[in-house]
Amino acid sequence: MRKLAFLPMLLLVFGAAGCEDDPPTQPTPGVPTFAMSLLSSNEVPAIQGAEASCAGTVTIRFNITRDAAQAITAATADFQATVTGCPSSTVITAAHIHPGAAGTTGGVIVNTTLATGEVGGNGSFTKNGISMTPQIAQQILDNPAGHYFNIHSQANSTGVIRAQLVRTN
Repeated sequence: MRKLAFLPMLLLVFGAAGCEDDPPTQPTPGVPTFAMSLLSSNEVPAIQGAEASCAGTVTIRFNITRDAAQAITAATADFQATVTGCPSSTVITAAHIHPGAAGTTGGVIVNTTLATGEVGGNGSFTKNGISMTPQIAQQILDNPAGHYFNIHSQANSTGVIRAQLVRTN
């Protein structure tokens, strides 16, 4: 009878030990998302004058298709941005993702298609389904901090507010 009393304990010990061999479950990857606060002081050079008070936020989501080997085969981006603190006379002209570390500049690699005057100096915009190449998407995912998003104004054609990309998911 005593031997039977130890049987449930032995099953528990060996059962728990067997569980340790199972690989840990991996979290399901989410949609790559970047969220940043945009500041005029991040621009190169930093903005002076009336538009130095401009600021904003942006959230960028990548919609990615992958093949069986997990290589990106198609990619689009969704942008939600807000501009605040600008003078009422500010005219927003464009918004883009560029390559470049903090303190440097680079050419446009993802254009939001925002048109001049589509949003005022204090407003918001949403642009969805903006196409980008799989190579550009992978480049950004591999090194978000090596890229920046900025919004341009008529008075500051090289950019009025900026932030390095920060991946939040």
